[in-house]
Amino acid sequence: MEKYITVLGESTAEYTEKRSRFIANIRHCDTEEEALAFIDEMKSKYWDARHNVYAYVVQENNTQRFTDDGEPSGSSGRPVLGQIDSCGLSDVLVVVVRYFGGIKLGIPGLIRAYKTSTADALANAEIIEKIASKMFRVHFGYLNMNGVMKVMKDMGLEQKNQKFDMECSLDTSVRLSLVDTFLERMGDVEGCNIEEL
Repeated sequence: MEKYITVLGESTAEYTEKRSRFIANIRHCDTEEEALAFIDEMKSKYWDARHNVYAYVVQENNTQRFTDDGEPSGSSGRPVLGQIDSCGLSDVLVVVVRYFGGIKLGIPGLIRAYKTSTADALANAEIIEKIASKMFRVHFGYLNMNGVMKVMKDMGLEQKNQKFDMECSLDTSVRLSLVDTFLERMGDVEGCNIEEL
């Protein structure tokens, strides 16, 4: 699957059910580390919330995770993940914080509240289509620059973070279907080393 859909940046939405407040926060995450960092950020921001329920789907290693964070099993994390799945999204994290309003909602009420707050935040998000790719850093000597640049040009690859000195490097994103060709061609360039980012 080369193309996939995800969210651009962040979005949020708030839902109230019997005085309990549910604040859904969505962010694009390329890696599980980014997802975990955002979860920590939300826990710090909403330090006084009763629950910090989350779910995320990251393409890297086909990772899907969720937690109920103290809510009854199956009442919160799974419904949040279900909303992500129903939109067909990847590389996305949803954290729903709950401020308890003093009235128990029961499992059906919790499921409805977590689903609705997540759906509202997703409706507020900008959905974009991306091409699945891998990031690489190419290391090469100045004298080997022509060979590296020929591969970059032939394959239509963009360059980022260029450093040109006696020892040079650049970063590039390569769509998954072209990774083998890229590695093979760069492997033919003398003095060229590839690092996956």
